[in-house]
Amino acid sequence: MNFTVALNGELNTLTAPEFKSLLEENLPETDSLCLDFAGCDFVSSSGLRVLLSTYKSLKTKKGSFKLVNIGPSFSEVLNITGLDAVFGLK
Repeated sequence: MNFTVALNGELNTLTAPEFKSLLEENLPETDSLCLDFAGCDFVSSSGLRVLLSTYKSLKTKKGSFKLVNIGPSFSEVLNITGLDAVFGLK
């Protein structure tokens, strides 16, 4: 199953647990995950942790993981942390 999530607002300490739950509920049936950041204003370290754990879970089952519509500030964070290379954005 292909699963796309459009994020809105902030992915932070308050919203990351709900986001993680949503992903974990759908991960068993998901072969391809696309996360659309067009409406996302901010991603904290808690959000990055959810993204990384989801990425690892999908890769373990040979699924695909894609981030789209990444803004300049989030792109810079991914670059500084080296996650752009991990997520295949580089």
